[in-house]
Amino acid sequence: MLSTVFSTYIPAFSGPWHRLWLGLLFTLLFAAIARWLHGVTNGGAFAGVVVCFLLYLGGGLGAFAALIAVFLLAWSSTRIGYQRKRKLGIAEEKQGRKASQVFANLGVAAVCAALYRWQGSALLLLAAAAAMSEAAGDTFSSEIGKLLTLSPRLITTWKPVPAGTDGAISLAGTLAGLLAAVVVSFVCIVTNFLPAKWMAVSIASAFCGMITDSFLGAKFQHQSAGDRKLLNNDAVNFLSTLASAVIAILFTLFRKGFVSR
Repeated sequence: MLSTVFSTYIPAFSGPWHRLWLGLLFTLLFAAIARWLHGVTNGGAFAGVVVCFLLYLGGGLGAFAALIAVFLLAWSSTRIGYQRKRKLGIAEEKQGRKASQVFANLGVAAVCAALYRWQGSALLLLAAAAAMSEAAGDTFSSEIGKLLTLSPRLITTWKPVPAGTDGAISLAGTLAGLLAAVVVSFVCIVTNFLPAKWMAVSIASAFCGMITDSFLGAKFQHQSAGDRKLLNNDAVNFLSTLASAVIAILFTLFRKGFVSR
């Protein structure tokens, strides 16, 4: 509907290039607002432009709405109880996320959306939705978990560790992350980015990605090889969103093959 309004009243937005112009408009507005809210740095805003543009071109307004949901969940969770988290030394940097963080969390979803535009398989949109749901769930889980739980447990050993430790999980954080994944997947459904039959797959894949994130964090961030960590946080986030996307595709393909027998 919004696309129709623009193409009707603004000549530049009509014709075969209207989707491109709208993508640029939404992208620049989103990046500017995210920067104004200190959700991203200057570099993060540039990365947001790239990610947002690819998501919109591939998934339209549904993908854009899901991206907004991811941003709002991440932005709000980092600011809830900020002073308390700051005193504990586990607060996120207040100037916002850097370019590497934006690409690590949303790069997989953006590539999947771009590939859908070229290849046309709806499974790529499912992969993008699962990756965005995981990105939101992981951040929300981490921020809420370290706020509400002082002694979470390391997922590999189940031993109590300080809040904010890589690979640590808690019941409160896990439930919060699952809720965030549900919210993003639900936005994908109501905006027709995904069919309703795939909502459960998107949520389950995002949850598997969150668990993957915790395992990778515990094995390769919490433990070091000498003085150097084997993986940094950006690498773990990227691999976790990738895992969610792959799991969503494989599960759907496996289910189709099983049902067709």
